[in-house]
Amino acid sequence: MATESVLHPSLIVPIGHVEPVPRRIRGMIGGGVAFDTRRALYVWERQAYPQYSIPVEDLVDGVLHDDNHVEQLGAGPAHRHTLRVGSEVRAGAAWVWGESAPGPLHNTVRFVWGALDAWFEEDEPVFVHPRSPYTRVDALRSTSSVRVELDGVVLAEAPNCVKLFETGLPTRYYLDRAYVDWTRLRHSDTVTRCPYKGTTSGYWSFDGHTASHEDIAWAYDFPTIHANRIAGMTAFYNEHVDLYVDGDLLPRRTSG
Repeated sequence: MATESVLHPSLIVPIGHVEPVPRRIRGMIGGGVAFDTRRALYVWERQAYPQYSIPVEDLVDGVLHDDNHVEQLGAGPAHRHTLRVGSEVRAGAAWVWGESAPGPLHNTVRFVWGALDAWFEEDEPVFVHPRSPYTRVDALRSTSSVRVELDGVVLAEAPNCVKLFETGLPTRYYLDRAYVDWTRLRHSDTVTRCPYKGTTSGYWSFDGHTASHEDIAWAYDFPTIHANRIAGMTAFYNEHVDLYVDGDLLPRRTSG
């Protein structure tokens, strides 16, 4: 299941756009510090979210070896490099921008996200990809009542909720677990990560009379600080259930 991180069309940033990151950014491999910088850049190689580009001078334990391969990335041509940190070698893990890339990117390197073991903004871990400065996440307590049904079965009914508003995505309604009928749900092994909310602690499916509906609900027991109000609560995909808010049935929509 894909992570939710989609910008509203009105907030799409042009491909190739570059701007400073006002935060300390670090990357780790095998306990070593590949880089540590306060001069990182955001670079949009796709419209939904940026990548970090790191000044080559700010590599710490990381050493780059040129693979003698040039490829056109979203912001321009880049030279592929292998990254070594101590005894750890990550082939093709780094791209050093070429002269035809936007000027601010010269002498900077963009790392393949999954090639590093851990990324940090200041002292907080970052998952999946950098958080876009143009995406906002707000978790607000609400007295709106919520009822969740599927195939005519009530799966949850709560007198209140926490509404999670995330740029470009439908509002999500997080419910206290006491209001969920767990006898109707089956736990799954699915785990997803979100750069804005953290790592899920569980997904649940529903076996109806005519069909099974996989991974329709989820929870974050330990979300990021930005979404701490949803800790331990459960949400259902608006797209896959009948969700009533204050008695009104919400229209189903396809997630971005």
